[in-house]
Amino acid sequence: MKKFTVPTRDQVSENNKAVFDHFQKAIGMMPNLYALMAHSENGLINYVALQSGKSSLRAKEREAINLVVSQVNGCIYCQSAHTVIGKMNGFTDEQVIEIRKGSAAFDPKLDALVKLVKSITETKGRADSTLVDNFFAAGYNEGNLVDAVIIIGDKVIMNYLHNLTQVPVDFPLAPAL
Repeated sequence: MKKFTVPTRDQVSENNKAVFDHFQKAIGMMPNLYALMAHSENGLINYVALQSGKSSLRAKEREAINLVVSQVNGCIYCQSAHTVIGKMNGFTDEQVIEIRKGSAAFDPKLDALVKLVKSITETKGRADSTLVDNFFAAGYNEGNLVDAVIIIGDKVIMNYLHNLTQVPVDFPLAPAL
């Protein structure tokens, strides 16, 4: 299989250089998987726009979605990155593992979200109706469901890109389950 290269700032378009600069300033690095997207003139910019859009879901809920989707899709890059980000958003190591396994018993509302997202991801959108009902019973609404699906789609993009390219993981590796 072709070996994919991670472009450096000097190897990308001017528009993509601005995104590299933004990441360097914001987090002190340009993650390899984002850099890989800069092979496309528009891919990186379009993806960052999708990812940075407004959501009715809190940062912690978004990270829970990222963790469970990345686990279902077997993406070690995103599992690793979102383990770090999840902990930055207040999850403990144990909670990150529990979410990756598909539940969040420590928070009943989040548990309903995680279980539904796992089902949506595993069934390609044909989630168990009981899990949908539980999601709404937990206090979520239709807008939250739409936003959850957008976040799932966002994460599927990155999971598939990494699973296809296998660029080096530049975060501490998430523990295996």
